[in-house]
Amino acid sequence: MKLAFSTLGVPGLPLADVLGLATAHGYHGVELRAHPEEPVNPSLGPDERAAVAAQFAAAGVEPLGVAGYARVAAPGDDDAVIAEMRGLLDLARDLGAPYIRVFPGGGTEQSAEEADAVAARRLGTAAEYAAELGVRILLETHDSHRTGADAMRVLGLVGHRQAGALWDVMHTWLGGEQPFESYAALSPHLGYVQVKDIASAEDTTPLALGAGVLPLTEVVDVLSRHGWDGWLCWEYEKRWYESAAPLPELLGRGREHLARLLTDAA
Repeated sequence: MKLAFSTLGVPGLPLADVLGLATAHGYHGVELRAHPEEPVNPSLGPDERAAVAAQFAAAGVEPLGVAGYARVAAPGDDDAVIAEMRGLLDLARDLGAPYIRVFPGGGTEQSAEEADAVAARRLGTAAEYAAELGVRILLETHDSHRTGADAMRVLGLVGHRQAGALWDVMHTWLGGEQPFESYAALSPHLGYVQVKDIASAEDTTPLALGAGVLPLTEVVDVLSRHGWDGWLCWEYEKRWYESAAPLPELLGRGREHLARLLTDAA
């Protein structure tokens, strides 16, 4: 498995510094938070995108994915959500990233069946465009669809290779799923896995990997047991928790912890 971290953990940091952290601490890739407050986002022009791709290539680091904020199950107009996904797909293609991340975002005024149908319709439409670009759309286990079973209800309706799943291990755990259950549900569509750690279900302030309660050992074990060889991406939510320790000082130990888990699982 290859290791990455998300720029959610280093909000606003210039790309050159992000890539320096990746190379200094032995990470193979970076997930880019595609928000207007970040240096890499869909508003970049063609020359800026080419420069970003060149920076990644020069550093020997891979752009894992473009983490967007499109909410595919949200009530409202399809066209706006699909346009947002197309913008993320264009950015990923231009940077050489294989994935974009989208959220479910279903509303409380919808039934589960309605939210599933809306998300599947939009993902199916966007997946056709994604296929043209060679990029996959990954629905993250999050908010209204936080378990693997929830995400699979949608992806089963879509039935398109370019629509897959991003397994956020915190949300499936908060949803009451065991790692073997999440993997069984998501494995036919799994793009990559976001790892993290927290103190408890009530306190989700990010911690160093291995310092909290999330079942990271079990997650790596089930992935290894099934021969899965994709990406583990550390999503450290520093942007939402200003009191959390700075990510740069944790990156080295985090990589070592994941390497130990991988070695033990092997």
